[in-house]
Amino acid sequence: MNVASTAARSRSHDGRRRRLRGVTLAAVLAAGVVMPASAGTAAADTAPALRDVMFVGNNWDGTADVIEPGGDYSRIGRINVVPDKSKRLAAIYLNPVNLAVYLGIRATAGEGHDQLVDDLYSTPDGRSLVASRPSFGDVVSIDVTTGKVNWRFAVAGYRSDHMAVSPDGTKVAVSASLGKVVYVLDIETGRQLGKFAAGDKPHENVWTEGGKYIWNMSIGNVETALDDPLMDWTKGDRHITVVDANTFEVVRTIDMRARLDAFGRKDLSDAVRPAVFSPDFSKLYFQVSYFNGFLEYDVATDRITRVKTLPKNPATSDDRTTFVNDSRHHGMSMSPDGSKLCVAGTMDDYATVVDRDSLSEGPLVPVSKPYWATVSGDGRDCVVSESGADQVTAIDFATGRKVASVTVGDHPQRVRAARIPADWNGPTG
Repeated sequence: MNVASTAARSRSHDGRRRRLRGVTLAAVLAAGVVMPASAGTAAADTAPALRDVMFVGNNWDGTADVIEPGGDYSRIGRINVVPDKSKRLAAIYLNPVNLAVYLGIRATAGEGHDQLVDDLYSTPDGRSLVASRPSFGDVVSIDVTTGKVNWRFAVAGYRSDHMAVSPDGTKVAVSASLGKVVYVLDIETGRQLGKFAAGDKPHENVWTEGGKYIWNMSIGNVETALDDPLMDWTKGDRHITVVDANTFEVVRTIDMRARLDAFGRKDLSDAVRPAVFSPDFSKLYFQVSYFNGFLEYDVATDRITRVKTLPKNPATSDDRTTFVNDSRHHGMSMSPDGSKLCVAGTMDDYATVVDRDSLSEGPLVPVSKPYWATVSGDGRDCVVSESGADQVTAIDFATGRKVASVTVGDHPQRVRAARIPADWNGPTG
């Protein structure tokens, strides 16, 4: 594998990378930034000053590192996402069904570990962190100043998974992977606003068109070892569910199996993994189980238009049962201008920036088991979580070269742009 040198090149960090400036709505959506909801001039005048940061969810630690959104990405502080751990474990051990699910999560998706923080966002006022906790089957809001739980929402099926925040930052959608349902909650209060049914193991959620729709991708039964293509039927119902974000009514269902077959790729799985839209929402780029690459889907014509196969690492086995939760590659992001894609080659131990027009990849940047890819606060870099090295690494969208790495907690997964009070440097509680 033609992997680029791990040596980070020098780069000026003049502070311009530490704040969002003049970013368009499309850029904000691409970066996953939660912008404060408008609450009138008077409220804005009294709102506390906020600073842009990034949250890193350390799944096996049950912590969230708060890092700078650019520059050297230095760590600012750490938040305990499981301050109620003893209470939650006591409740789990008193419920035989819950205990069976808890132990099953540890043995399968958790790779022998508890999954304590999967996804996480900040509230619009920057005062709280909202996180899904798979092993505890819930979503919680944690006060970033006191470290205490504000509210808790338990999902059906005892396991929570990926989340997504509405463009205005006021609502959060969370997948209940064993309950086959997606909940939409008020991010400030945890009150359920609605829900909708999805396929087996609902996974990724994406708000589109300014918050008009929610797209959910169900990935099926990835925890089994029945990974031979002949056993694909055992993986369950895998499809994309598109709902009206106001009524929660299903407006469209997309089964990629027929689209893949029509494109001539019957060999590829129809389990849609991480996915990103173009800024105008006309194209969807997505990864599928077992595949070292991604596909392009045209929303208007309802067909797959291109496929990109990325290099394999010769050191990576092609034995599908060795892929973590069926994912050979897991993690995608797009530059705010829509010109570049960033791909996390999870099992192949690299990340790379791909030109969207030509689909040609840049340098293969060595990273250890990258589990996610997002966009830096200033939009210049792709930020990937190295779950195998307990660090996050930034890669310049323009050059495809590594910019910086910073050490975080045990098994970082989701990385999200966020905001906190300007004077924050860690919980006081």
